[in-house]
Amino acid sequence: MKKNKKPSLPFALKAIQFLYPKVEFISSYLAAKWFIHLFFSPIKYKPTHKEIEALSRGKSYFIEVENKKIHVCSWGEGRAVLAVHGWAGRGTQFRKMVEPLNKAGFKLVAIDGPAHGKSDGSKTEIREFSRVISAVYQQENACAIIAHSFGGVASLYAISEGLQNKIQINIASPTIGEEIIQTFLKALKASQDIGKRFRNYIIQKTGQPFEYFSALSIIKRIPIELNLLLVHDLADPEVSIEHPKALRSVYPPAELLQTNGLGHNRILKDDEVIQQIVTFIRQKTSIEK
Repeated sequence: MKKNKKPSLPFALKAIQFLYPKVEFISSYLAAKWFIHLFFSPIKYKPTHKEIEALSRGKSYFIEVENKKIHVCSWGEGRAVLAVHGWAGRGTQFRKMVEPLNKAGFKLVAIDGPAHGKSDGSKTEIREFSRVISAVYQQENACAIIAHSFGGVASLYAISEGLQNKIQINIASPTIGEEIIQTFLKALKASQDIGKRFRNYIIQKTGQPFEYFSALSIIKRIPIELNLLLVHDLADPEVSIEHPKALRSVYPPAELLQTNGLGHNRILKDDEVIQQIVTFIRQKTSIEK
């Protein structure tokens, strides 16, 4: 099996990883403020040549959501399936799904979330992201959502807030709130004191603990019966297989499709995975009719 090439880190991220422990050594207060800023500020990666080519074949437009222009691209005709990328991602990451979905009679609609891709903003968070998802879903009268990583959590949050989507596919999506914090702390080489300050900030800002915004908590608040497919790779280095397993423990109806060797991002481009996703949507939309 072809080995997944690990993308090189942007220079800015390398610099942050070098500087962060030094800033925390000087001032925990300043380090905590920087941690909060970084947590809500996605890094923008340049689209690949193949993504740019895919974008040129689609229909691009912008919609305004809460005074921000949100970029949307669609391919094909038929019932709309909304694609939601992960943190620091782009809608064109779903380009390999265009043809299989079109052949199955669906239109693929992909967003660039706020502060991502061609959309406005430099910062965002799950509540804003979920409102954008709801706005585009309703405008396109979509019938299903395919979401990657953070996009899966934001989609579930939108459903918990009233979005009437009954077919959800989460790919490589995190579910355990504390692990998300620990992963970010580790990435910056930050101490547990910074984690404690961050948790306190979330409570002060939202009135809820960070865990409230995790998929494990959100799934318990979803008011409708959800057809949920979890797609996850056993060798995902960013989000372990324990995440979908934990979600199934609190939401047993969820189906789990496991792969091995596709990692966190290449799983979006695997032909067999895509075909199973298309089959799942076709089956569930026929049931919903």
